[in-house]
Amino acid sequence: MIHCSRGATLALLCVTMLRCVSGDFHTLAHLRARAGDKTQSRAVEDLLERLLGNRSRDFIVSVNGTLSGDGLDVCELRSAKNDKIVAVGSTGVAVAAGIYNYLKYFCNCHVSWSGDQLNVPRPLPPLTGVLRISTPHRFRYYQNVCTQSYSTVWWDWPRWQREIDWMALNGINLPLAFNGQEALWQEVYLSLGLNQTEIDHFFTGPAFLAWNRMGNLFQWGGTLPQSWHIKQLNLQFRILDRMRALGMIPVLPAFSGIVPEGITRLFPKANVTKLSPWSHFNCSYSCAHMLDPRDLLFQRIGALFLSQVIKEFGTDHIYNTDTFNEMSPASSDPAYLASVSRAVFSTMTSVDPQAIWLMQGWLFISEPSFWKPDQVKALLHGVPLGRMIVLDLFAESMPVYPSTNSFYGQPFIWCMLHNFGGNSGLFGTVERINSGPFDALSFPNSTLVGLGLTPEGIEQNPVVYELMSELAWRKEPVNLSKWVSLYALRRYGSVDEHLALAWRLLFHSVYNCTVLQYKNHNRSPLVHRPSLHMQTDIWYEPAELYKAWKLFFEAAPGFVSVETFRYDLVDVTRQAIQLLTTEFYKEIRDAFQTQKLSDLLTAGGVVVYDLLPELDRLLSSNEHFLLGAWLEQAQSQALDKHEAQLYDFNARNQITLWGPDGNILDYASKEWGGLVEDYYLQRWGMFVNTLVECLDRGRPFKQDVFNQAVFQVEKGFVFNQRKYPSKPLGDTYDIAHRIFLKYYPYALKMLK
Repeated sequence: MIHCSRGATLALLCVTMLRCVSGDFHTLAHLRARAGDKTQSRAVEDLLERLLGNRSRDFIVSVNGTLSGDGLDVCELRSAKNDKIVAVGSTGVAVAAGIYNYLKYFCNCHVSWSGDQLNVPRPLPPLTGVLRISTPHRFRYYQNVCTQSYSTVWWDWPRWQREIDWMALNGINLPLAFNGQEALWQEVYLSLGLNQTEIDHFFTGPAFLAWNRMGNLFQWGGTLPQSWHIKQLNLQFRILDRMRALGMIPVLPAFSGIVPEGITRLFPKANVTKLSPWSHFNCSYSCAHMLDPRDLLFQRIGALFLSQVIKEFGTDHIYNTDTFNEMSPASSDPAYLASVSRAVFSTMTSVDPQAIWLMQGWLFISEPSFWKPDQVKALLHGVPLGRMIVLDLFAESMPVYPSTNSFYGQPFIWCMLHNFGGNSGLFGTVERINSGPFDALSFPNSTLVGLGLTPEGIEQNPVVYELMSELAWRKEPVNLSKWVSLYALRRYGSVDEHLALAWRLLFHSVYNCTVLQYKNHNRSPLVHRPSLHMQTDIWYEPAELYKAWKLFFEAAPGFVSVETFRYDLVDVTRQAIQLLTTEFYKEIRDAFQTQKLSDLLTAGGVVVYDLLPELDRLLSSNEHFLLGAWLEQAQSQALDKHEAQLYDFNARNQITLWGPDGNILDYASKEWGGLVEDYYLQRWGMFVNTLVECLDRGRPFKQDVFNQAVFQVEKGFVFNQRKYPSKPLGDTYDIAHRIFLKYYPYALKMLK
């Protein structure tokens, strides 16, 4: 049911930087919690009640904004009478993060996307003196603009509430808040004179809105229903209320210059440039219309939109917009680039004189041949120093701040991107994230003002995000071996040397990628369209992953009832199968190339008739690995059958073809129960059968012919409308143990 309860747009739809002289850090003093101390205290109490139930009464919490004199969050905890713990912090986020630190290190508790371990001791362990938790970082940023499409697109309020709780516990105080903006854009464009058809041809479907907002994509997956606008506005109001109540500073959207084609009809003299196609799309769904920032219409539209944003959502004075995301500007002239950023910022300050522009620094990474020092400096210096914060978006692998002398004086946030497309697969760069933030802090004339988490997709590899979040509250790098051993204790609730050793092995191998500039797309042949030229390189020693796999089974009898253990048992077994698939693929490829039909039949038969079906059964046994859950969430947003079909199409297309013709094929791959059986397995079956037929008839394998045939299989999945289970089926341990007994000997053999 849709409730129209708030906001003028919703009603219509229903019907100086202060620079520290020492140079050690900068503060943007007016960016601070808006809610009063009592409101924030109450919000933390409510969070603890959701998390701990009656045990929340063992904590006495209060927010005191004067506790921090320099804008850096702090929390102080101490024991009190009746075995209670008193927590006082500078903001609600500081109190939540302080209590979570206590729960982790004194109570051995754990909270994650993949389950909680909250066996809180009774009574609470006492503290000797005052436990002071503080951060050297003014801001702890969260989300990538793509996360809104790859992960959060179908979320309802309970799921958002859970995520905001997770943010607070992990110390996040600067989250992106982008829901509902299309409703505001619709009002702006209607007020300018565009008709509904022109607007409908501009917006994409829900699963692709991230790229619509960045000017990459239009119309694909649409038309966007009016009910979507209403639901997203209602959701945004609740998201903002909760974020602000906890003392967070939400980042709202602003105008980048991308406009619907209909603007050229209304304003034929406007200086509008049609840009080149994006990625592998043509101009049917790409080729953005860019309004020249120096055109007076740019200021008019930008001011109209931001006025609407502030009217509906209020403001915390910080806005995100990204110019030229994976698109080349019309000119490399520094004067032009400076005029662009000056104009974008001017639209903000014309409405909000205290505006700060938060910009993703991805453009400097995605097209380094264009963004030379003069071009980077021009774009950054078009905005007064201290009025822009740059997200060094992929700093753990490709930091930009060292080559730009700390972004030529603009404040920046060191970010861990980590994940592309929300792909499944164990991955991390733990040594780099353990040292990188401290290197940035000590960089000569550093303008670092915070740390950030900027994954394209979430709900994977929770250990990496817990480590990165915790580093924002550390004064020096952690001992990774000790840290991850304690992580195992917290995650499962009791000491087990098998599991501690397993995690140390994982941290030494799959979670410690040291390949320069490595991008974590899941490159496994398992999740890509089969060919004879697939990538098989990996960044770690398989032997260490297999040892960890074995250790999980040695510990399993005592932990199989623990939710977090079952998740990890599935995830590590899934990773082992991914490795095995690569090895069997090599055997398939080599057998075909050496014309050994019996070897091809053996290796291909294992993959098609046992290994992948077993993987599907394993994934289907755990609620966190279900295609059916993703599709059910999508369809739950619908008001009628037509909307349900539209959202189902969006959800399926994004994780497979990513476009009408496989334009960004398998970029957002997922290893989920249902998807393995009906998508990846079908492709592998066709590939093996085709190779067998080629050998049998003495014909060469033609990739282009295979691609045309397999595309029909891929497209068939997108449109099959089959209902997949949204609840787990089968016993995780029994399935995983059967797989282990069958394939661990194979794994050892393949290592020789």
